[in-house]
Amino acid sequence: MVKDRLYKTASSLALFTIGYNLAEGLISVLFGVEDGSLSLAGFGFDSFIEVISGIGIAHMILRIKNNSEISNDGFERTALRITGFSFYILVAGLLISVISNVLSGRNPVTTLPGIIVSLISILVMLILLRAKLKVGKQLDSEAILADAECTRVCIYMSGILLLSSTVFQITKLPYIDSAGTLGLAYYSFREGRECFEKAKPDPDQ
Repeated sequence: MVKDRLYKTASSLALFTIGYNLAEGLISVLFGVEDGSLSLAGFGFDSFIEVISGIGIAHMILRIKNNSEISNDGFERTALRITGFSFYILVAGLLISVISNVLSGRNPVTTLPGIIVSLISILVMLILLRAKLKVGKQLDSEAILADAECTRVCIYMSGILLLSSTVFQITKLPYIDSAGTLGLAYYSFREGRECFEKAKPDPDQ
């Protein structure tokens, strides 16, 4: 059945997203801490939070396959709230770290890993975005299309990391890494707020 095949594809995309974000997070945090790149480390922690979100999305796809009438269930709302709180905690940590770096004058040893990670991330996320949009439109699923928009935000965040990492690697200008981190904090705050909005139960249920 075509619809079952499409849901299987959507599930596979969700599981791949989880696995990719886990690997990306580990690599980004490792190199970010080692090289003193706050933006890369922050990007890595954001990837870990996306893993939590991805688990909720994988569950959501299974749920709408079986019962598309329910907008979200208790598991998804809990996952969204945990993700939202995690994003807010990340924002606070990033802001504190930026202030500390600016006051101490710390700069990364190198941001080359950030350039490599962000380029790979942009490529992977563009492929995922295209695939999720295609499946979401074929299933006429607002939930899957909303997940695709989250992937689009990940591309924006990868772009910020790429820009700040490239500028610092070429110019060694101070505070560029911190400026990129502020950009990540902004998008993390937006994602956290959206998680809490989505976690609200449907009044019609």
